[in-house]
Amino acid sequence: MFFPNRYEDETSVQKIKDAPTGLFLQVEVEVVEVKVEYRPRRQLVVYVKDSSDSAVFRYFNFYPSQLRSFEPGSLVRAVGEFRDNLFRLKEMIHPRVRRVTKNTPLPEKLTPIYPTTKGLTQPTIRTAIERALKKIELVDTLSLQVRASLGLDEISQSIRVLHQPPKNSDQSKLATREHPAWIRIKFDELLAQQLLMRVNYDRRKQYKAIALNEEKKLTQTFLQALAFNLTRAQEEVLSHIRADLAQSIPMRRLLQGDVGSGKTVVAALAALQTIGAGHQVAMMVPTEILSEQHFKKIADWFLPLGINVLRLTGSMSRSERKLILDKLLVEEKLIIIGTHALFQDDVIFKSLGLTIIDEQHRFGVRQRLKLVEKGENVLEQTHQLMMSATPIPRTLAMSFYGDLDVSVIDELPPGRTPVLTKLVNNSRKAEVLHRVRDACSVGQQVYWVCPLIEESETLQLETAIATFERVQHDFPMLKVGLVHGRLKAIEKAEVMSRFQRGEIDLLVATTVIEVGVDVPNATVMIIENAERMGLSQLHQLRGRVGRGAKSSTCILMYDQKLTVLAKERLKIIFEHTDGFKVAQLDLKMRGPGEVLGAKQSGVPMLRYVDLEEDETLLSSARAAAEDMIANDKKSAMRHIARWYGNRKKLVMV
Repeated sequence: MFFPNRYEDETSVQKIKDAPTGLFLQVEVEVVEVKVEYRPRRQLVVYVKDSSDSAVFRYFNFYPSQLRSFEPGSLVRAVGEFRDNLFRLKEMIHPRVRRVTKNTPLPEKLTPIYPTTKGLTQPTIRTAIERALKKIELVDTLSLQVRASLGLDEISQSIRVLHQPPKNSDQSKLATREHPAWIRIKFDELLAQQLLMRVNYDRRKQYKAIALNEEKKLTQTFLQALAFNLTRAQEEVLSHIRADLAQSIPMRRLLQGDVGSGKTVVAALAALQTIGAGHQVAMMVPTEILSEQHFKKIADWFLPLGINVLRLTGSMSRSERKLILDKLLVEEKLIIIGTHALFQDDVIFKSLGLTIIDEQHRFGVRQRLKLVEKGENVLEQTHQLMMSATPIPRTLAMSFYGDLDVSVIDELPPGRTPVLTKLVNNSRKAEVLHRVRDACSVGQQVYWVCPLIEESETLQLETAIATFERVQHDFPMLKVGLVHGRLKAIEKAEVMSRFQRGEIDLLVATTVIEVGVDVPNATVMIIENAERMGLSQLHQLRGRVGRGAKSSTCILMYDQKLTVLAKERLKIIFEHTDGFKVAQLDLKMRGPGEVLGAKQSGVPMLRYVDLEEDETLLSSARAAAEDMIANDKKSAMRHIARWYGNRKKLVMV
């Protein structure tokens, strides 16, 4: 499965006179003269000719053995690109050359060029692969009937074609991976992934969960006290969640929704169903600021209902922690909100019925697993609701979350005004300051987000403090606050509380406020050096404003010297406010690994498939996977083992 990056055509030779410039080709020539020249630096120059014309081979790095190999009068075949030189002679720079005779046959197959690393040469790789191809005969995991119905080639033949394409192969289709051999490989890769997801989905049924029947009175009291009505989309996803929770099979549902779509209230209603059935709920979030935000909001909702709301974070003192852990052992009707501290070994629940994981892509697969396994025995797992405000494009969800049930909140609550996005060059900072003054003069609040400096958290902190001091100087009449990652959790919480209460007009912050912060009176956000941030992060930050009925603005300040990629990112975020569209374009730019945070998620990534280009193949692979699991489980497991081996353990949980 280690396939070439490209191919070179050594199956034919061209005359020097007819050979085009700028294309890889092969010539068969006689060596006329060999020189070592020093203009301006040491180089090996080989003059050659064929029956049509003369040419030059030039080497800037060479060994004495190369000098000896170019014996005048010898016949060589050279592969490379011609270019015109100052003396109107065609020349090749560092061509790949081998000595031949007039009777040396031309190869019948294209020459594969593999990705290499230091100490591993093309001939070494080719020899190893040729040896393997002679020894191995892969048994096809797809039946003849399935291959015929999908128009797929046999797997062993497809692999041979990709390593050694016949000379008449369509090189453009090999390059774009549209060749039938590539289609088969991509289909098999998708099939392996879909089988893995399907097996994991079915494996869940082996486990037991507590069936949580809805206690309607508690839910009705909660809904009557809310200051708003649920949207159609919220009602719809809630019906799916309620049905899942009532089953004795563990729920694994991913709830997607754009920034501000109302995922938290849906999660709260799922928690109420669990608590109403007499069991505990754990809600895990990635940051202490977000845990504080959720704690305050849910406490406001649940305390009037007589439900205890706890919070557990890593920064708590030992005595505070012990108090919380003791309550978890005895109290049934409660919800605990916390960070990674929740899945530590000493956190023991009396009866955990539901785990809610916010911003789920920020947690690794083993972290999520540790939380769901805090049931009473090995074969018992909790229900799990995962939430993400970073929408995942449909193809990505189909591919990487095939073992989950996915729900989408696809509308915003009524009364929300879309956020106006503006791009402003750093040189126009005076206009930005004027906009801040205008907003604060009418009682509105402003976020000022400092640039992301990935290389150094210390530099980022210094930048935030410098910005804080600068805006204090520029706006002596305003109350200015500062929040950053180095503050203690209690200090961050205090600053955010003051901002929420309106005691701070202008909040200078690093990206710690990216998710979860909800201040309806904040109507302006300034993001400095926005070109340094990713699309997902910019969209999340922008979502901190526009959370009330007032019109809101997000000002993206950028440096004049922009890379092509940075320009494209800013153009996308300027033109689109729909998170799903932003996510789709983000996928196109960065690929699935970065979008999913797959380095920690444990998801086996796709090597050969382009999800945008190969969406039709994905649908076919899903259908084939279901059929194989139902009718040919042995072949299905063999197919998974061929592609993943021991990595099949690393599946989404």
